Amino acid sequence: MAKRGVTEETEKSRKKLKTKSGKVEKHAEDKDKKKKKDKNNKSSSESDTPIASQSEVDEFMKTNTIEISDPLSNENPPRPILSFDQLPERDNILYEPLKNFSAPTSVQSATWPLLFAGRDVIGIAETGSGKTLAFGLPCLKNMVDSEKKLKPSHPRAVILTPTRELAMQIYEQLEGYALRVSVKVTCIFGGVRKDEQREALKNTAIVVATPGRLKDLESEGAINLSKVKYLVLDEADRMLDKGFEQDIKDIVSPMPVSRRQTAMFTATWPVAVRNLANSFTQDPVMVTVGGKPSEDPRANTRIKQVVEVLDPRDKENRLTQILGKLTRESPQGKILVFCLYKKEAMRIERLIQSRGYAVAGIHGDLSQSDRFKSLAAFKSGDVTILVATDVAARGLDIPAVKTVVNVTFPLTIEDYVHRIGRTGRAGADGHAITLFTETDKAHSGALINVLKAAKQDVPDSLFKFGTTVKKKQHDAYGAFFKNVDETKSATKITFDD
Repeated sequence: MAKRGVTEETEKSRKKLKTKSGKVEKHAEDKDKKKKKDKNNKSSSESDTPIASQSEVDEFMKTNTIEISDPLSNENPPRPILSFDQLPERDNILYEPLKNFSAPTSVQSATWPLLFAGRDVIGIAETGSGKTLAFGLPCLKNMVDSEKKLKPSHPRAVILTPTRELAMQIYEQLEGYALRVSVKVTCIFGGVRKDEQREALKNTAIVVATPGRLKDLESEGAINLSKVKYLVLDEADRMLDKGFEQDIKDIVSPMPVSRRQTAMFTATWPVAVRNLANSFTQDPVMVTVGGKPSEDPRANTRIKQVVEVLDPRDKENRLTQILGKLTRESPQGKILVFCLYKKEAMRIERLIQSRGYAVAGIHGDLSQSDRFKSLAAFKSGDVTILVATDVAARGLDIPAVKTVVNVTFPLTIEDYVHRIGRTGRAGADGHAITLFTETDKAHSGALINVLKAAKQDVPDSLFKFGTTVKKKQHDAYGAFFKNVDETKSATKITFDD
């Protein structure tokens, strides 16, 4: 079994996978058929496409800490796509918007050869790594190549994601490519009227959705998922954190198994996510970018994290000083300010506004249209400061966010990592400033671990709160539970008579 630095956890997970010689042969036949089809469609100029040398590939894999493990192959994994010129049918009109980018991101380079070949893929990578196009382009290519006529309310692809903000971002990014090849994409999420969504689903090929609303529409008969042949679970760990596991299972249940390609992307690799992957994928190739799979959240190493320990009463004054310094250094630099509760967010927004800054807010008390207006103003640069609660911490994909400021520490260390992950995206450097007080001391140990893992400076004042990491608790059983890896086979014990 070929592997690049495969971890012990990965090995345990793969024991559950059934590697039969028939499957290998069938997969090889499928690849041969695909190659013949691609060969007929390729332009003659593709023979001139530069191919990276093995030394270049090895250096790329090492630099980006990429590990690939394929249960069906004893050979090296497919070469990563290091240039857009190496994409299948590289002159396809679908790829024209890629001219705005210099090269694929590491997760795109590593997963594209596999996804374009029709393999199931589990991608473990940090937020902001370019995952949308990693699964989006192969999905669109799949739709374009399909020769079957689309049936009303029978989409061919479903992309599930944890939040409506992220669903909207994926939709907006894919639509720019989909319109070029006449593929209809529809975005489905809660908080808006269902009638327009039902109507939009009648002639759509790709559905981008949050699990709750999609399950509702499916149970009402507004959508039939029996023809889905491309499934994406984006930010799978976060969907499980939000309690969507049963909804996901109900949604996937009517989908075909043998004719469906599945891609799962996650930032962490806990037991619950491994079990989900085992349920929905067939002989998946595991691609890890940025280090070995971990159950613990990891921060992007390109983000400079600064933690300031202070008295709670000094927060607002210190925030004002920080914003003054940041805006002087970079007048147009976008700043995300995170608060824990919506009332706090509204108060901080008023404070910032009173200091003469252009600011907008996004939190639970705002209507969906008001949220979109705030995000649009922030994206366009009409306002340079956005105050948000954790409703916006996951999934926001706003270009060029320069700094994240945590006014109040979030409820979990996972949310901290997701918050600061709004900066330092797509290969850029980022900056995160956190105001930490004695009321946050329960998180000191976990925060210290995150800082150390990302090779960041840990302030001495943080150690006074201790380095103990609080044990995670189960929603139903509290601390009295055991994480069981369901992918492991049970041990048979025989007793003598």
